[in-house]
Amino acid sequence: MALTSTPNGTAVDRTTILSGDAGAGIDTADLKPGLADPVHDSQKLFRHLLDAMARPGRAVDLETDLDTPTPLDPATAAVVLTLCDYDTPLWIDWIADTPPVRSYCRFHCGSTLVERPDEAAFALVSDAENMPRLGLFAQGIDQYPDRSATLVVQLPDLGGGPERVLKGPGIATQAVLRAGGLPDWFWNDWRLNAAQFPLGVDIFFTSGRRIVGLPRTVLVEG
Repeated sequence: MALTSTPNGTAVDRTTILSGDAGAGIDTADLKPGLADPVHDSQKLFRHLLDAMARPGRAVDLETDLDTPTPLDPATAAVVLTLCDYDTPLWIDWIADTPPVRSYCRFHCGSTLVERPDEAAFALVSDAENMPRLGLFAQGIDQYPDRSATLVVQLPDLGGGPERVLKGPGIATQAVLRAGGLPDWFWNDWRLNAAQFPLGVDIFFTSGRRIVGLPRTVLVEG
């Protein structure tokens, strides 16, 4: 029996995925493997993701060497495999929206793929410079702020961009982030995003096998 798992560590039979609507049209001929030990690996990765969100701006090594479909970095795939499941609609940007990536996400996660950013619980962005504005993603509503989107934004590097000073919960005094490859408008949009707390999106920046968490509570200077 081939098993995969949901983010809570529940193991399910992959043949169940393939026999249902989530598996319709999935080409498994060249499908890249997912987590070697889905239950334990996803739990370990989830702890790393929590650490990244608890300490905004600090790079965390996910210690994963996933064999991923182009153009996904190991960290990008790891976040998606850990957090996405049957109940989390996923939006994929135009660069990554290829048959191999779609099959990879649908087979290993079971997620429904949506066409519009505002329909997604999670968004996979592999071309940050041309990503949609932050306000186009689900922002949550007053009664349910948790219905906002989490963005997984893949960057060329996490240390070669302009310096930004971060402050907020989880940061003792301040943290410095030099994420490279973001569009010119990004940090202005982020200030608007933080100003509407408890609404707004959360972000994981990924590069290689490292991630940086950017929760909506973080304020930015510079």
